[in-house]
Amino acid sequence: MSNIDLKDFLQDNLSEENQDYLSILGDEKEMLNDHSNIPDTLPILPLRNTVLFPGVIIPINIGREKSLKLVRFAYKQSALIGVIAQKDILTENPQQTDLYTTGTVASVLRLLEMPDGTTTAIIQGKRRFHLDDILYDEPYHVGKIIVKEEEKIHTEDQEYNAISEALKDMAMKIVRFSSNIPNEAGFALKNIESMLFLVNFISSNTEIDYRDKQELLEIDRLKERANKLLELLGKQVKVLELKEDIQQKVKVDLDKQQREYLLHQQMKTIQNELGANPVDEDLQELEEAASKKKWPKNVEEIFRKELQKLKRQNPSTPDYSVQFNYVKELTELPWEHYSEDNFDLKKASEILDADHYGLDKVKERILEYLAVLKLKGDMKSPILCLYGPPGVGKTSLGKSVARALNREFVRMSLGGLHDESEIRGHRRTYIGAMPGRIIQSIKKAGTSNPVFILDEIDKVGQDFRGDPQSALLEVLDPEQNTAFHDNYLDIDYDLSKVMFIATANDISTIAPPLRDRMEMIEVSGYLMEEKIEIAKRHLIPKQLANHGLKAEQITFSDDILNYIIDKYTRESGVRGLDKTLAKIMRQVAKNVALDPSFTVQPTKDTVEEYLGTPIFTREEYQGNELPGVVTGLAWTAVGGEILYVESSISKGKGQLTMTGSLGDVMKESATLALEYIKSHAEELGINPAAIEEHNIHIHVPAGAVPKDGPSAGITMVTSLASSLTGRKVKKALAMTGEITLRGKVLPVGGIREKILAAKRAGIKEIILCCENKKDIDEIKKEYVSGITFHFVNHIREVLEIALI
Repeated sequence: MSNIDLKDFLQDNLSEENQDYLSILGDEKEMLNDHSNIPDTLPILPLRNTVLFPGVIIPINIGREKSLKLVRFAYKQSALIGVIAQKDILTENPQQTDLYTTGTVASVLRLLEMPDGTTTAIIQGKRRFHLDDILYDEPYHVGKIIVKEEEKIHTEDQEYNAISEALKDMAMKIVRFSSNIPNEAGFALKNIESMLFLVNFISSNTEIDYRDKQELLEIDRLKERANKLLELLGKQVKVLELKEDIQQKVKVDLDKQQREYLLHQQMKTIQNELGANPVDEDLQELEEAASKKKWPKNVEEIFRKELQKLKRQNPSTPDYSVQFNYVKELTELPWEHYSEDNFDLKKASEILDADHYGLDKVKERILEYLAVLKLKGDMKSPILCLYGPPGVGKTSLGKSVARALNREFVRMSLGGLHDESEIRGHRRTYIGAMPGRIIQSIKKAGTSNPVFILDEIDKVGQDFRGDPQSALLEVLDPEQNTAFHDNYLDIDYDLSKVMFIATANDISTIAPPLRDRMEMIEVSGYLMEEKIEIAKRHLIPKQLANHGLKAEQITFSDDILNYIIDKYTRESGVRGLDKTLAKIMRQVAKNVALDPSFTVQPTKDTVEEYLGTPIFTREEYQGNELPGVVTGLAWTAVGGEILYVESSISKGKGQLTMTGSLGDVMKESATLALEYIKSHAEELGINPAAIEEHNIHIHVPAGAVPKDGPSAGITMVTSLASSLTGRKVKKALAMTGEITLRGKVLPVGGIREKILAAKRAGIKEIILCCENKKDIDEIKKEYVSGITFHFVNHIREVLEIALI
């Protein structure tokens, strides 16, 4: 049930003389009558959004079928009923727990059938009661009640009289200010003598929330009830006075700003009537989002402050959209929302192995981090930097790490970034300001502990707009990133739980302070055997799916994959191999489209038909039939290579000539080699005068290809010693290492790739520095089987092994 507007009801349905209106206001003596004849069980009528007070008469609109049966029965039998408010106005069929426990005994004075087909009942309150129990609820609720006694009132009590006068004054103010209360109510107020009825009458007819009315009804002591009513009326009067004051100010001076404000208020009212106010809806959405947010206390305080500032602004001003975007940004960031890590190390290891073949160092480091996190429960995430040649899976490894940790994955490309504000954001004072890409990426991830890939960190630039690498120092320092400061947010954000993984090709271009903050992990190129495994496990299934082919329609043998890798790709990674396989798949897809029964197992001829003539020819070991020819090992960005160092002597004045597009470091190695030979000529069995009387020419074939680096040092010494002594170099032998003027052999890099190149070329023995032994130990035994290693410390040992 719900009450209807008393004024409208009186005007529309009871338009008789004034005495009719006075009678509907009730009788203050009604509450003082003897109600000992009230039974202890009554039909219970639930009311929506209204509370009936003793002595007061109100019209209510009957909507529910049960309620209609109840009031018709009560009216016909002149029976009393129990009227009680329900807690939630949306509850359609309230049970005992949905009802308040204090209600009012009432009688049905009249039933009216309205023109719109509804039924209105006029009911009058008698006495308050306590609902003890609902006995049954069909055909309507019937409950067991206990009637409450009213407090005896003494008219000579001066305090009661003072409260009564204050209530009347306050109520008269409300009648004067409010347009919803009929003016006749003021006349009725002046003629009410009973303090009890005065409190009930005012409580029933003022615009206070039904929950407050229910609270008043439940108060047993009249003085306490009256004081509570005075407090509620005081608040209402203040609101009405403020409203009146605002209206008066608007009438005094409607300048441009006030006129716009008034128009906006009118538009707001119209939109509310139509059921939509975008500004209010936006503000409500922000408050709802904030209520569900888990964030630090200081951030919540800032949000509340900024939201109040937003509410005070005019929606038509440019500053409003700036403020709105800022407050919205605060609600969209995940703050203290973290995804739960997967602490199953076996499962994490399986995921990493399934997604990537090889890369053992990286996988081991991830599992170490997970193990510590599992034992400690909380730790700062490491800052890893994976560096190595293109196409080895550095970026895609990040996705696997995120999947293994059960975290969100987000990637930020730093290639070509040269504006510092891209990292830290712009201040809100700038037009079009926004947070930096770090904060934007965190918002995109939806959690504060994602796996965050900083791709191509070695390709960050700098110019007059700032130095992004310096801005990254704060992001990538575990001691500082607990309070990362974004210029737009102007609030510290905790990045310590984010697992940053940077990728780079060339770490020499990374600023030393930035490099110092990261844990450098080399991701070297793949061996031939690893590329074949990667092709079978990942690349071929992916390309089959991309081209709509089935596994039985094309099968690759290991030999053919080896041939494709060797002759059509020259790279450390597998990106070129992936493209080459895609090219083959397109040819097969065309044939399958023409003939659905087509299947193929590629041979060398088939591969050449699909891909054309082989692009690359690997260096094969060509033998050492002449003195002065030595096989060296070189590292390139696309993998290891073998190279030959040739030297010859001719009559002359001891000049040294070097050819083969050699770099400065390599030329220095040749000069160093010659000086060592000169100073140790007698030990090597060489006539010193012969060196002065002959010109020496050192050449490294493939002259169009630039070559540089110190790793050909021992190769050049061996070549010169072979030429000058006439002793040939041992067959199927290769070497790599740097030399000093004293003849000491120093370690060099790229051993893994160089070993692979030597094995492909058919080399059986390799000479290395003793310090490079640790690099050999890290290579799987099956990849170095069939090769004998000689570890040396001095050039004399090299010559003893190499020269026949």
